[in-house]
Amino acid sequence: MALWGGRFTQAADQRFKQLNDSLHFDYRLAEQDIMSSVAWSKALVTVKVLTEAEQQRLEQALGVIMAEVQSDPSAIVNSDAEDIHSWLEQKLIDKVGDLGKKLHTGRSRNDQVATDLKLWCKQQVSQLHHGIVHLQQVLVETAEAHQDAVMPGYTHLQRAQPVTFAHWCLAYVEMLARDASRLQDTLKRLDVSPLGSGALAGTAYPIDREQLAGWLGFASATSNSLDSVSDRDHVLELLFNAAISMVHLSRFAEDLIFFNSGEAAFVELSDRVTSGSSLMPQKKNPDALELIRGKCGRVQGALTGMMMTLKGLPLAYNKDMQEDKEGLFDALDTWMDCLQMAALVLDGIQVKRLRCKEAAEQGYANATELADYLVAKGVPFREAHHIVGEAVMEAIRQGKALEALPLADLQKFSMVIGDDVSPILALQSCLDKRAAKGGVAPQQVAAAIAATKQRLV
Repeated sequence: MALWGGRFTQAADQRFKQLNDSLHFDYRLAEQDIMSSVAWSKALVTVKVLTEAEQQRLEQALGVIMAEVQSDPSAIVNSDAEDIHSWLEQKLIDKVGDLGKKLHTGRSRNDQVATDLKLWCKQQVSQLHHGIVHLQQVLVETAEAHQDAVMPGYTHLQRAQPVTFAHWCLAYVEMLARDASRLQDTLKRLDVSPLGSGALAGTAYPIDREQLAGWLGFASATSNSLDSVSDRDHVLELLFNAAISMVHLSRFAEDLIFFNSGEAAFVELSDRVTSGSSLMPQKKNPDALELIRGKCGRVQGALTGMMMTLKGLPLAYNKDMQEDKEGLFDALDTWMDCLQMAALVLDGIQVKRLRCKEAAEQGYANATELADYLVAKGVPFREAHHIVGEAVMEAIRQGKALEALPLADLQKFSMVIGDDVSPILALQSCLDKRAAKGGVAPQQVAAAIAATKQRLV
């Protein structure tokens, strides 16, 4: 018999039950449901619904159930219970009899599930933050090992100016730092307890909700019961955080896919994160990176789906809100998997320094240096830009690098160019000049690595 079937004279159609039941995914909230139930049992003592002895019996039984859940969480789904709350209540009744039926006094599944999900989200924020920091640490370690690996930097996927592989790594450290910051900011708004809000109008018992929130580890209790049971902003925010971070990881993957290609050949990926072709034996495909890139769309879809689910819902709780979990669970699992896979990709990556340097020396990446040289000689930048453009065209015509053009050829475009131009056009000079904060100069990169390592300790 259903726990909540007193109003009905007929059993639910099996097809409706399959659509309605959520145990096959909300079983993941079992530990949180037990935690919130223990806290609620303590609250019921304060309003004399339960005696101290009854509460202790309930808490002991809930502890036994918690141990069972932790030993085999998936065993829950073998039940035909409607949801995790019904499952837990039936398990409790099985262990303590009618006393188990008293626990739900003054509580609704509406505030119960809202509380459970927030507790789960808090746990996920902690784990995801750890995953982000770990990837940052791996990126910093990779950067430290490749400070001297000069490579082309790109705009419009055209060689632009030389950078280092270390500088490239640190760019993603910064992206991930913003991801971590957004997670922590989300936690501030997430850290309020809905328990005690009832179905929508609040509980009828004079429970100290701030004390109850503290027992559950929340910073405070929510202020409006109607909002409390219908609020899923934290779900949207976590999905949004995941969506942005997955865009960052997708860009990381795309860069390395290109760097690993035969056309660039800047890096070689470890065999542990690549696969072969079913037809072409010479292939070594960057499948781990392609999967990270592909799963980005999956997470964006979860965010869009949840936005659309919530956009037209009247207050307060509606069954539509059951759709908040599967997409969230999948998106955060995917995000964590991709954070871990990105770290694994970097573990064992080989940076081909000579090939990187050759590419950096091609593409006229030092053209801006020649323009700056002319400006230092008193030539207006707009005119210097034009002069260098003509010099690059000449170098292309001769099939030479800009620095390989004879001085006489350079002087055809401007007589202010002298013998002192050669060191200016050297690759190392291009790097050394970018010495402002955040630039690619070796001392700036080294300082950024040191600062980031200290921040991540």
